[in-house]
Amino acid sequence: MLTRGDDYPIHQTPEPIAYAGSDRNFYDRYFFNAYSPDGTEFVAVAFGVYPALNVADAHVSIVKDGVQRCLHASKVLNMERMDLTVGPISIEVLEPLQRLKVTIAPAEGLAGELVFEGRAFPIEEPRFVKRLGPRLFMDYTRLTQNMRVSGWLEMDGQRIDCSGWLGTRDRSWGIRPVGAPDPQPTPGAGITGFFWQWTPVNFDDRSVFFHVNADPDGKPWNTRAVVLPDGAGPEGGWHTEQATMEVTLRQGLKHAERGELTIPLAEGSATVSFEPVATFLMRGIGYGGEWRHGGLKGELAVAREDIDLGTADMGAMENLHIQAISKAVLRTPGEPDRAGVGVFEQLILGPYRPYGIG
Repeated sequence: MLTRGDDYPIHQTPEPIAYAGSDRNFYDRYFFNAYSPDGTEFVAVAFGVYPALNVADAHVSIVKDGVQRCLHASKVLNMERMDLTVGPISIEVLEPLQRLKVTIAPAEGLAGELVFEGRAFPIEEPRFVKRLGPRLFMDYTRLTQNMRVSGWLEMDGQRIDCSGWLGTRDRSWGIRPVGAPDPQPTPGAGITGFFWQWTPVNFDDRSVFFHVNADPDGKPWNTRAVVLPDGAGPEGGWHTEQATMEVTLRQGLKHAERGELTIPLAEGSATVSFEPVATFLMRGIGYGGEWRHGGLKGELAVAREDIDLGTADMGAMENLHIQAISKAVLRTPGEPDRAGVGVFEQLILGPYRPYGIG
């Protein structure tokens, strides 16, 4: 099965590009977010390809005035991995690892055109590998990059100028649970808990990144923090796996009311305080729910979904995975405090004993 990708020198095995190994859960995904300087307006985009499922999907969510407006699209891939369009949503790589464009053709009252330009070379996070008993639950690589954003969005005739916005993008590929769950459970492969935090933040002249996956007792199995000056190259910035996050949870919820990240430096430590100002539900871009990543919806399906964030049950399973748009303050020894904006992504499934969640 030959496809357009076979004309590029990017093969990793003797197989055509259409084939991605033997695991049905292989995926290849783009993620973007962007926000206004005060964090009151926000957009997120996800675009995924699932070669073994022969499905591609794309999602856009715009948060404004307490409502999350979502556009979902899914199609049969027809084994063509170089086609970066699903319904009205398309991705264009203008300059690899530096400039990308997202286009939302008018559909269901939403439209837009956004250009994302990297502030520094992307960081490559440690490879994520997690087994549950005999099953390989996760095995993927991810790059992350903070971005300057330009362009526009439109929702129900209201135009939003995105000039001067900032944001983050990531690219990940490998193995994660996608599509319909397996109908037969695997003895010894049940998930006992899942803890995840991710906090990419934009400051005036640098970016700060932190992530942690931990087991229910709080032991990290994948973590890193990076302080990255604008314009840094592949070897730039300060990287450490010793950063820690202290969190105060909202009453009765698994979401943070505030947080403080401590990053050990060569001399002393930097801290970043987080004050969430708005909530974005990750299900709006396919992380769970009816439009979960890799789900088969037929030859082509497009639909809109509006979520009232003021009335949504934030304790419901479908709403546990969020990005909290947050104001942040960076304090570094010998430097003035820096104000910034970013997201505090959070997902706690099952127990997490350091937070008293049993």
